[in-house]
Amino acid sequence: MPTIVFASPKGGAGKSTSAVLLATELAARSTTVTIIDADPNKPVSRWAKRPGKPETLTVLADVTEESIIDAIERAAVQTAFVVVDLEGTASMMVGYAMSRADLVIIPTQGSQLDATEAVKAIKLVRGQERAFNKTIPFAVLFTRTSVAIRPRTLQSIETEFSQNGIRVFETQIHERDAYRAIFAFGGTLSGLDRAQVTNVPAALTNARAFAAEVVSFLKGTTEAAKAAEVA
Repeated sequence: MPTIVFASPKGGAGKSTSAVLLATELAARSTTVTIIDADPNKPVSRWAKRPGKPETLTVLADVTEESIIDAIERAAVQTAFVVVDLEGTASMMVGYAMSRADLVIIPTQGSQLDATEAVKAIKLVRGQERAFNKTIPFAVLFTRTSVAIRPRTLQSIETEFSQNGIRVFETQIHERDAYRAIFAFGGTLSGLDRAQVTNVPAALTNARAFAAEVVSFLKGTTEAAKAAEVA
């Protein structure tokens, strides 16, 4: 089943937040999901120990460079989706995980510094494509963006990616208190106390749009692969 890998050489890019948002929204569709927490800081594992984790969502930790491929392949047999949250560095583990990905998502904030780090992740994906002689679909995801303001810097980076044939998610993960709250309190967006956390409905809409775009992306790449086989 589909394996979605979140990768960025830069810490703080939003990998863990985006991974949990995607996994919990997929689980809300009554499907099974495994998150492999390969980040040494274990943010997903800490979240999973708090109350409210969906019953159809499993979190695996303690994976190593030697075991990451086996962990991904086992999880792909056992659950409908596999989400991998990688460490914020370019390592052999990151490369191995990418080699098993049906989609690599590269989170980045809208600054030139972050975009440069995103380009490093893209180069790593392309290196794994050459090493394993396979196409690895990928796309850039802008995170911690403002709902109200779209800075010129962000627009410039989007244009540059587009001109270089780099796919960018239409959905951006906005800066939301609700996203921080699920790591503080546990559970999912829909389970948050709306009296204590602001703008939960808007956060839900944002997360669901992201999950829907990921599923659409996966369907598109699957259909393209089938068409190539027929041709």
